[in-house]
Amino acid sequence: QVQLVESGGGLVQAGGSLRLSCAASGSIFSFDVMGWYRQAPGKQRELAATISSGGSTRYVDSVKGRFTISRDSAKNTVNLQMNSLRPEDTAVYYCNMLINNRAYWGQGTQVTVAS
Repeated sequence: QVQLVESGGGLVQAGGSLRLSCAASGSIFSFDVMGWYRQAPGKQRELAATISSGGSTRYVDSVKGRFTISRDSAKNTVNLQMNSLRPEDTAVYYCNMLINNRAYWGQGTQVTVAS
């Protein structure tokens, strides 16, 4: 069984920074794409950023230039550095990993940006 555990959410003032981390554990034989999604109140979950096994990254337009996704395959982790945070970034953030050809989700971590 594979589990993802997230950390790093919290409350921050607009313009501030947070770093989210997600660590995978369990019977892991292969990794593929990793990513972060977010869901704001009353809205659908949306992709924020992804990183492939080769290190290629993709971002939703609203976070480009402010968020940076990275991965440490040796530690089975994916991170999201979030700078210049805005109130509209407030959401529950979920990590997602394709492990052993199956998609797994973290439990979600709340990010609140105060204006």
